[in-house]
Amino acid sequence: METPKNPLSIDVRIREGFSRIATAMRIEEWKKAKEVGLNPTQLAVLALLEGRKDGLNVKEIAAHLGVSQPSATDSIAALEKKEHLEKRAEQGDRRAVRVHLTSTGLAAVQRDAGGDLAEQAVGSLEEREQEHLLLSLIKMIRHLQESGAIPLQRMCVTCRYFAPFAHPDGERPHHCHFVDAAFGQRELRVDCRDHDETDPPSRAATWEAFQAGQPNLQAP
Repeated sequence: METPKNPLSIDVRIREGFSRIATAMRIEEWKKAKEVGLNPTQLAVLALLEGRKDGLNVKEIAAHLGVSQPSATDSIAALEKKEHLEKRAEQGDRRAVRVHLTSTGLAAVQRDAGGDLAEQAVGSLEEREQEHLLLSLIKMIRHLQESGAIPLQRMCVTCRYFAPFAHPDGERPHHCHFVDAAFGQRELRVDCRDHDETDPPSRAATWEAFQAGQPNLQAP
């Protein structure tokens, strides 16, 4: 990694902080994967497919994990041999296939029920700090996906069911039309199984409304 020109700038220091957290998470991912006889990439494939009833194709899996298609193909083949995954013909095009999680694969990805290091670290923050962090992460993830660095994520702010600040209740200002219920800032999803991607113009309008309605989160 190139030495930063200004190592004291706050963006560099935040990047370094994320790097330290990522290192701890990678170590834990290796440990968890080893416990179920997999490598981290294979476990990541299973985790990605969990809750995706329509599955994903190889190209989509590679894009979400940030790996090459050959690498994704190798991981999928290894998981197929372990009967953790299965391929099904895509509806309307039998030449194309989508990859689906099996019950064996689901058991492997759900084997660890305890809180991981990242969750424990987040738990060390006060509630207001947690909310600050969640909103900041959503904004950063959106920037990455809108710039094309990562695929569109299954976040509330990219979903057609999401209505930001639809209610006057400061504790539960948002509305989810999928479940027809109000919910609060702390309940915003980064990866929702019921996500239904909205079109780019609507996505931009939703984000503008979400940003415009943000309350002052500064500590009292």
